[in-house]
Amino acid sequence: MTAQNVKIIPATTKTAEGRNKYHQLSVAAYCRVSTEQEEQQNSYQVQIAYYTDKINSNKEWSLAGIFADEGISGTQAKKRPEFLRMIRLCEKGKIDLVLSKSISRFARNTVDCLEYVRRLKEKGIGVIFEKENINTLTMTSEFMIALYGSFAQAESESISKNVTWGKQKAYADGKVAFQYKHLLGYKKGSDGNPEIVPEEAETVKMIFEMFLDGLSYVDICDRLNALERKTAHGNTEWHRDCIGNILKNEKYVGDALLQKTFTVDCITKKVQKNNGERPMYLVSNHHEAIIDRDMFNRVQQELARRVSKRKTSDKTITQQGKYSSKYALSELLICGNCGSPYRRAVWTSRGKRQVVWRCISRLEHGKKYCTLSPTMHEEKLQTAILQAVNEYLGCRDEIAKILKANIGTVLECQGQEKILFLEKRLGELDNARNDIIALIASGGCDEEKMDTEFAKLYTEEHAINEQLLELKGKIKLSADTKNKIDTAMNMIENEKFELEFFDNVIIRKLIECIKVLNKTEILIIFKGGVEVKAEIE
Repeated sequence: MTAQNVKIIPATTKTAEGRNKYHQLSVAAYCRVSTEQEEQQNSYQVQIAYYTDKINSNKEWSLAGIFADEGISGTQAKKRPEFLRMIRLCEKGKIDLVLSKSISRFARNTVDCLEYVRRLKEKGIGVIFEKENINTLTMTSEFMIALYGSFAQAESESISKNVTWGKQKAYADGKVAFQYKHLLGYKKGSDGNPEIVPEEAETVKMIFEMFLDGLSYVDICDRLNALERKTAHGNTEWHRDCIGNILKNEKYVGDALLQKTFTVDCITKKVQKNNGERPMYLVSNHHEAIIDRDMFNRVQQELARRVSKRKTSDKTITQQGKYSSKYALSELLICGNCGSPYRRAVWTSRGKRQVVWRCISRLEHGKKYCTLSPTMHEEKLQTAILQAVNEYLGCRDEIAKILKANIGTVLECQGQEKILFLEKRLGELDNARNDIIALIASGGCDEEKMDTEFAKLYTEEHAINEQLLELKGKIKLSADTKNKIDTAMNMIENEKFELEFFDNVIIRKLIECIKVLNKTEILIIFKGGVEVKAEIE
């Protein structure tokens, strides 16, 4: 038997991906700076120059590119476009070796750092970290990378906590940072404070007014698009989310609510809405308001009302109903028998189309839960409502007279009681002075001792005269106000208040509820509590 002979075939010296020592390596460098400060900008330029010179001066290397991300965080690779471009080129075999100043420059997330090092290592591509003197192709490199990567991540977390603490302190001190590029209606003023942009503020007011008029988000968007009103970003195309954000934004009333959201951790950068997990800070009257507080509060109430609408039909999948702005009666008309809302329906008989309103409970369950609700023809229903509204508005003469009388009474009484009291006190002081003079004349008291009493009387009398002068000035001002109100009331009396057609917006503004009592009668309850019965002809 022939003796077994084992011959060792030495490995070919390869540097990366099957290339031998006689071929140049394609070497790339990765640089990153964390901020946009001037000294960091200089560091960024220095790094590029350094690696360009280093690679080109090595005869075994050829420059495959300098990849640099500027002014961003290193905790997430997905936010570093140049880093990801370099990785893609590595995977395509265009790069054999990567140089980086340190692990913290390469990544401040331990998981990301190890993941990308392993991906490159599988391709035979090494990463050299100069500061730590680590080559990822060596056997012990991964342990050292994990160790230094953990240090880098811990540093990021420490910095993040310091930044968070600084923000919390700024919030507590009432310091507000405005994102003007996302905020319609304001710009940064010359003094650094928010300044109103008139044209944009007009758009904001229109949005609030249209919403209170009963329009839906989509309706408001359509109107703004037709008017070619611009958004905060200068576009003329509006979306419902934009309308909702404007209506809920407390900055339009002059306030600022701080820390509405917070970052969960510095690695994932996940931002979460603050539902009480963190404290919030409300800075009231921080800047000039575009919307008055009363209107803003009414909008918030209407938002809550629309969101909290209960389902009115068994066909509704969720427990929450949906607000409809198309027809005012969808919100107002209810059945006087079972309390369910009425729904609009279209009947077609022998080619003739009829629009009617029917009780939803009667529609879906028949007479089981609602036995007496009638079907109301829309045209007749609207005519009856229109007549009732005009009758209600026709009472304006009586209302105007009452209003004028009340205004006059209030203005006349304003300060009058105080004036009468002070004038009465002046009379008392005058009588006291006469009594003292009579005592002195009869020799009943020492004249020198009475000087102190005279001084007290004079001081009080002088103070009362000053108060009387101020009060009488206010009454004169009130009289001027009364004249202006009289002028306005005269204008109102000469105006004609009468609706000529059924307007959904006006009906919503005037009416609280409409109850269908029977087939020929409805009860209209106006806002303010006035009730008017109307007949259906």
